[in-house]
Amino acid sequence: MTRPVSVVLLVGSARAGRLAPDVAGWFAQVAARRDDIVLDVVDVADHLLPASLAEDDAGAAALRPRLAGADAYVVVVPEYNRSVPGPLKTLIDSFQSEWEAKPVGFVGYGLGTAGGVRAIEHLRQIFAEFHCVGMKDIVTFPRVLDQYDGEGRFPADPEGAEAAAKLMLDQLLWWAEALREAKAVRPYGS
Repeated sequence: MTRPVSVVLLVGSARAGRLAPDVAGWFAQVAARRDDIVLDVVDVADHLLPASLAEDDAGAAALRPRLAGADAYVVVVPEYNRSVPGPLKTLIDSFQSEWEAKPVGFVGYGLGTAGGVRAIEHLRQIFAEFHCVGMKDIVTFPRVLDQYDGEGRFPADPEGAEAAAKLMLDQLLWWAEALREAKAVRPYGS
């Protein structure tokens, strides 16, 4: 068996009262059941970066090795105004080579029926600029407030969401291992 894939789970919302920790917590539990993943959770709320990042920014410097060391990423993203939250976009834009030639999976949610799909579509375009491979299959939670049960547990009916997460993670790991092996033979961009 190959070594486990290092996956950064990027929690993409920093708003007060956000639901991102619930969605990300659920996903982290699903991923933790696998022995082929090592998960590192990076919460945008803990890493608010300035829009005009200086080269010596301490926040970015601390985050750089975690992002660079990942084989793959999963982004938990809410849909805000039909797109991605500003702090998430700023964090993504603050790095370059750390993202390059790696796979990215997506978990979206929203208050409406789109379930974060529009934000995910924007993220696909953004990550494509870094030569990332976006996973075709995604996990979405439309009408996210309806996904909580009477006791506040999320998601109320996890079966379908867990199946979607497994499919996306299987794809993500295939790409992560393939790209890791390819880059070991020939570094990307050489």
